[in-house]
Amino acid sequence: MSTDSRFDTRAEQLTKHARFFEYTTASDPIGSGSISPVPVKEFGPELYRSGDTRMIPLDISKELKTDYPASSPSLLAHFITIRRGDTINTSPNATSELYYVIEGSGSTDVNGETIQWHKGDFLTLPAGSNSRHTAAEDASIYYITDSPLLRYLGVNAAEARFKPTLYTAEQAKEKLAEAANSPDARFRNRISVLLNNDKFDQTLTITHVLWAMFGIVPPGSKQAPHSHKSVALDFVAYAAPGTYTLVGSRIDPKTKEIIDPVRVDWVTGKAFITPPGLWHSHHNESGEAAYIIPIQDAGLQTYLRTLDIQFQHYEK
Repeated sequence: MSTDSRFDTRAEQLTKHARFFEYTTASDPIGSGSISPVPVKEFGPELYRSGDTRMIPLDISKELKTDYPASSPSLLAHFITIRRGDTINTSPNATSELYYVIEGSGSTDVNGETIQWHKGDFLTLPAGSNSRHTAAEDASIYYITDSPLLRYLGVNAAEARFKPTLYTAEQAKEKLAEAANSPDARFRNRISVLLNNDKFDQTLTITHVLWAMFGIVPPGSKQAPHSHKSVALDFVAYAAPGTYTLVGSRIDPKTKEIIDPVRVDWVTGKAFITPPGLWHSHHNESGEAAYIIPIQDAGLQTYLRTLDIQFQHYEK
């Protein structure tokens, strides 16, 4: 009885990529080095405060071992510089885009609509947005997309889940002031507001993937550690010297302070990456209020029920 070699070749092709690992050797790919951890990383404002019109990706693909730009496994942050009268076009393969106007003013033409923006505004755009951004005066923008998530999944964004939405600086500041002036504000782990699109009334986030916070750290205060499973791409909207974040993996059970932390000093216009699962606390030893804007994929994490946000509290 002869065996048809064609079937042997087919079986070899079907099984050549199949592998098996004993559970304990593969259940922790970060511990084994198969997946690299997300690092603490800092990006200073000198990257965008001078030079020509351009887009600067805050890329840690080397550390994440990806063959595409990424600032976290699912998000890519950029600084955008647009000189007065210049234009930049964006059309990412992404379900969500978020723009925070650091400086300047201008307009965005997207899908037949013109949106005016100014310093301190937030703008979100959905999948399929082919946009043209023009500066009325020199402008700098902090820009986030979820393009790495789609690259990892090997998919194209096909459906606009929300309409272009503008959150004005005036509205954001007013709502943050209300939160800061609340009688119990000083007892909260964070004094901040979360930006929400009413399309996402389950996750209460700015898009179905992205989460955006606008927070204040009052002068002379410290905000107790908290942790969550999403990576935070933090932007310092304003800070005086003496404001900083501490990041670490362990908490002293008595003092509630982070043990052996990494210190990230805040500088106005700076971005930094806070890794997932680590404790982080904010401290302001200056005489001025400081403002922070963390952007995360916590819309997705919240929907998956995996965000697992936890808070420590100092003694009152």
